[in-house]
Amino acid sequence: MNFFKRLFKIGQAKANAAIEGMEDPIELTEQGIRDLKIDLEKSVESLAQVKALAIRAKNDIEEFTSKAEDYQQKAMLVLKKANNGELDSAEADELAKKALIKKEEVHKQIEATQSESKNLDESVSRLEANVQEIKNTIKKWENELRTLKARVKVSKATKNLNKQMAELDGSDTVAMLERMKEKVQQEEALAQAYKDLNDKGQDIDKKLNEVTDTAEQKATDNLAELKKQLGFNKE
Repeated sequence: MNFFKRLFKIGQAKANAAIEGMEDPIELTEQGIRDLKIDLEKSVESLAQVKALAIRAKNDIEEFTSKAEDYQQKAMLVLKKANNGELDSAEADELAKKALIKKEEVHKQIEATQSESKNLDESVSRLEANVQEIKNTIKKWENELRTLKARVKVSKATKNLNKQMAELDGSDTVAMLERMKEKVQQEEALAQAYKDLNDKGQDIDKKLNEVTDTAEQKATDNLAELKKQLGFNKE
């Protein structure tokens, strides 16, 4: 049955295809669900057709039963007329026999239709169970599909991260860090050298200023002259 083939196909989508990586399990699962929905549509159509036949059979049984009762009533009626002298006895007997023969023929039709109706009812029950099973399976696999999509998304992200980590060469990374450290140290040393040069330049300028500061020297001379005028300088 196609229904079970679909189940097997979806099972393969989640197991074999996912493991072997030959086919996309999500696409296969989605296709399997679409196929199941097609099967569901066909099963519902078949169920409706069989139900219609079952209803028709029950209607036929009612019709045949009514017809059999009608032949029974007619047989009784002609016999009553013969008994009342309204109809010749031989003719009445002949008509009653024919009515009873028709009644038996209709009874056979009733029996055959009842058997057919029973088979149809059993088919309806099987088809209803099949339709319900397909509906439950579709619902189950739709839930599984949502979970599978989430798992695949996480799996891909994890795989890409692990791939990037695996592609990193540990020795290259250490070497790169050492080069960066060395460069930083070199830049720091160079900065210190420039600072030392700047400081030395400032010290020379300071000494030169002290030696060549005429204002300071003039003040010193003026002070000595003032002391001399005041007689503080014995010399």
